[in-house]
Amino acid sequence: MLTFLLPSVQAPAYAQPERAAADREPTVSAPAAGSPGADRSPPGAEGPRLEPPQLLELAEAEYPQEARAARREGTVVLKLLVDAAGRVTEAEVTSPIGDGFDEAARAALLRSRFTPARRDGSPVAARILYSYEFRLPEEPKAEPSPSAGGSGVAATGAAATTPPPAKGSDPANNAAPAEVTVRGAAMAERLRQSAQAITVIETEEAQRRTADLGEVLARTQGVGVRKSAGLGSWSRFSLNGLTDEQLRFFVDGVPLDLAGYPFGVSNVPVNLVERVEIYRGVVPVRFGADALGGAVNLVTDRDVRGTHGAASYEIGSYDTHRLTLSARHLHEPSGFFTRVSGFFDYAKNDYPVDVLAVDFKTGRKDTEPTRVRRFHDAYRAAGGSAEVGFVNRPWARRLLLRAFVTDYDKEHQHKFGVMELPYGEVTNGETAPGATLQYEQGLGRGVALEALVGYTYGRATFLDVSECNYDWFGRCRSKRPKPGEDETPPRDRVFREHSGLGRLNLRYRPHPEHALQLSVSPTFITRTAEERRQDNPQAREQLRGTHSLFTWVHGLEYQLNLLDDRLENSCFVKDYVQLLRMKGRLPGLHGFFDQRERDTHQLGFGDGLRYRFFEWLYAKASYEWTTRLPRPVEVFGDGAMIVANLALKPETSHNGNLGFTIDARDTAPGAWRLDANGFVRAVERLIVLNNRTDSIQYIHVSGARSLGIEAAAGWTSPGEHLALDGNITYEDFRKTSDEGNFARSQGERMPNRPWLFANGSARVQLQEVVAPRDALSLTWDTRYVHEFYLGFENWGQVESKAKVDSQLLHSLALTYVARDEPRTVSFTIEAHNITNERASDFYGVQRPGRTLFSKATLEM
Repeated sequence: MLTFLLPSVQAPAYAQPERAAADREPTVSAPAAGSPGADRSPPGAEGPRLEPPQLLELAEAEYPQEARAARREGTVVLKLLVDAAGRVTEAEVTSPIGDGFDEAARAALLRSRFTPARRDGSPVAARILYSYEFRLPEEPKAEPSPSAGGSGVAATGAAATTPPPAKGSDPANNAAPAEVTVRGAAMAERLRQSAQAITVIETEEAQRRTADLGEVLARTQGVGVRKSAGLGSWSRFSLNGLTDEQLRFFVDGVPLDLAGYPFGVSNVPVNLVERVEIYRGVVPVRFGADALGGAVNLVTDRDVRGTHGAASYEIGSYDTHRLTLSARHLHEPSGFFTRVSGFFDYAKNDYPVDVLAVDFKTGRKDTEPTRVRRFHDAYRAAGGSAEVGFVNRPWARRLLLRAFVTDYDKEHQHKFGVMELPYGEVTNGETAPGATLQYEQGLGRGVALEALVGYTYGRATFLDVSECNYDWFGRCRSKRPKPGEDETPPRDRVFREHSGLGRLNLRYRPHPEHALQLSVSPTFITRTAEERRQDNPQAREQLRGTHSLFTWVHGLEYQLNLLDDRLENSCFVKDYVQLLRMKGRLPGLHGFFDQRERDTHQLGFGDGLRYRFFEWLYAKASYEWTTRLPRPVEVFGDGAMIVANLALKPETSHNGNLGFTIDARDTAPGAWRLDANGFVRAVERLIVLNNRTDSIQYIHVSGARSLGIEAAAGWTSPGEHLALDGNITYEDFRKTSDEGNFARSQGERMPNRPWLFANGSARVQLQEVVAPRDALSLTWDTRYVHEFYLGFENWGQVESKAKVDSQLLHSLALTYVARDEPRTVSFTIEAHNITNERASDFYGVQRPGRTLFSKATLEM
């Protein structure tokens, strides 16, 4: 049975009838497709499409005589059970007001008729909350007939129905039809309460703050985001111990690098993201993904209703500027829809660092650190997208074409992960245009189709041709015997990548409590490279040829709901295929890889279970035996700093989660939240980035296991004047095999990974400070990361081991929000690392100290 729990009451909209009540036909206006009111799928897009009941005939309630004589009015809220035929079989008063109103409203609604709720087009029983409003005419000239109306209880999205007046009413009394609004629970909440192993981050508050998306994600339990420098720098994302390529990143279900964001998840503008879905170790089949440790899906504005626009501008330390713009419009008569968005980011990143400078005359390194400013670390990125198509048509619920282009350039201050010798001219960049075409439609008889095709062309460059030796003061101190700062001979390389994506999701619901989903997702990537320097013939020869990867992931999922939705279970199987083709030669760590072909085939399966004990308490368990196929950068290298390794094989892992959630929102002391989860990741052939001093390459670790626990808790006071939140994560990630690379470190903790970290925040908020709907808030955030070693713990002497020290960092933000429908304006001033602590995510690589930012946003 479906339950539409609706947390607030919306008053009815009264309107003059266009014609006499006896002549009016019932009219039903459906919500725009894709809006929260229309897309009533269960958690995620893989579930069925849900449609709540719509009011067809509202019976007129008899106005209590004593209440009418005393000219009393009121609203009665009831919980209704609407069966599969649209009949109201139960009506329970949940907010009684007495004076005879309760009995009158209940009697009227038991005589009213609805369209039944539908799950993928099939009628099913459902529970809804409904408010019945009793109103009297203001100053009647004659004895009035009673007038009554109803309204739904609203949360997000809308499905509106305009019913005829109640039978027996007198049109002369202007008994206007009531607009009934029924809205389902917010998508984020439905995802949290599903059987999926998921954490959902809503970004409404973060969009008004100045933290980038990497910092927003790092405040979540189980998640670590480490950055090598300032805005635009290389970052490492980890989830329950597994990192980067072992996870999959999406934007609205499209792989991140195929959606116009080639610079990584941390640098995606947060103001273009409405929520983030983090799937811990168990990934739904609808993504068509071969993730090892989970997936991250960035959900942008998918609303297709009306006209809306938004803008944000941020300015901060070290010449940082960030701008975002977005707008959408729907022409309702035709269903034609258009949406545009764009962003621009720039940062000079010339913050102070402490280095051991080298005397170029003697070659000796100073024994005491010298404070200098980074001088070659600027970042610039810009991008835009345009989306056009049709929504809510008989032939398509959604048909949208999206075109995009993104361009970025990044200066490099020093070697990857090592802040020693400075660079003065090394740069890289990429331009990535592309397009996607999306089609969604219900096919009837419980069948729904979603199809997606996409293409992206990437052109990346890497330039290292300097003839200078630079010092940390940005001076060219001497000429090099041969050009090239990172290595010789010099490199001026261009990489071209053609990527294609296809995805087909077919859902079938033969019964209200059963659903099947089939997903097919092929991906094709072809890469070529070119060395443009004539004085580097070896590289010109090495980079010739074409390298391609074809990946095909398909899966079948079965979902079951029992016990009035107290129990939800989802089991699935997946099939993985990868075809590798390489023509030409590629340099590896110990020689060259020549032309070769390799085919891979793997199977996987999993299950997710959720059981609800009470409305405020539920538990989850999930498991997946998964496979991850090597990515192009791991196999072919990047042609610049990472060398190829065609000997890599697929990773496999047994992933498990077990946890519970307490969500008690309506208590006298306020809203309480507690989420605790234990996890295990048992990996075979783990692929890691081996950062040697002479070259960088992805290699295998024969076996590793991550075992840990994560917990988050929070409390919000009544009226939301005070909110406290915190989380903690412990990960025990160790090498389990005595074979292969690092064999003598069996049982040791995996190196260069934080294993204990925590976050906390406190927000104080004042409302109606200057205007009726404004708010002023002060938010404090803190993050602690325990020390960790750069190498395996059994390497070297304890006192001389390289390690990243423990860190405790704080930030403070003051935000003012003013709401004057339809406009919302906000202003924020925020200080990061307010104690100016030395911060390092990677050994020897210093991050910015105290910084100050401000941000303004506008929505309308």
